[in-house]
Amino acid sequence: MAIFSIQTSPNKLIPYLVRARDASNIDECMAVYECWATTYNSDLSEDGHNYVAPVLVAQLAYKLTADAAGAAFLDAGCGTGLVGQALARLGADAIDGLDFSLAMLDEAEQTGAYQNLIRADLTQRLNIADATYDTVTCVGTFTHGHVGPAPALCEFLRICKPGGLVVATVIEPLWDDAGFKKEVARIETGRMAEVVQQEVVDYVKGRGDKAILVVLRKKAVP
Repeated sequence: MAIFSIQTSPNKLIPYLVRARDASNIDECMAVYECWATTYNSDLSEDGHNYVAPVLVAQLAYKLTADAAGAAFLDAGCGTGLVGQALARLGADAIDGLDFSLAMLDEAEQTGAYQNLIRADLTQRLNIADATYDTVTCVGTFTHGHVGPAPALCEFLRICKPGGLVVATVIEPLWDDAGFKKEVARIETGRMAEVVQQEVVDYVKGRGDKAILVVLRKKAVP
């Protein structure tokens, strides 16, 4: 699921996006995605916009993951399956997807990229065993009006194997304002993980949106 400041014209936001950003609770937000799921991909490719973040994250995650072709990936906040499809094209064959919207999960299932699809709320503890995945990706979820840094980042690390990776994007204004920078520093100071990479990348070309792409590696020994 993604909520971000993409525009179809200088003064007109995509209607579903406006509703999602204005949602006051999770039920309202999910209601938007139930309606938006079938046109989500096409809406994000209209009027010269190019949602490049899913491919950028998939490429980096695959490159940094040891024995990536057989590694276990979780695409957290998978939405319609853009990251999963990109990972599959690169050669990954053990990809699970997780989202809270049933309609988005239905779209993701149709891609054929995922072994398992999980419905879960990233603002809560996940019903997934410790050390399940080699790499967790998260794109389009750490954004306006959606999921914050805690407990999600620590949950991603918990379900990663020792030495595993979290590869995520955070919309640039929220890196400081929503506490992501502080949470990443706390995680690193507490020796839960090390920051392997952190850079500003394109999020949606055509609009000029930027995101912080952060890669965390779980400590093999806490």
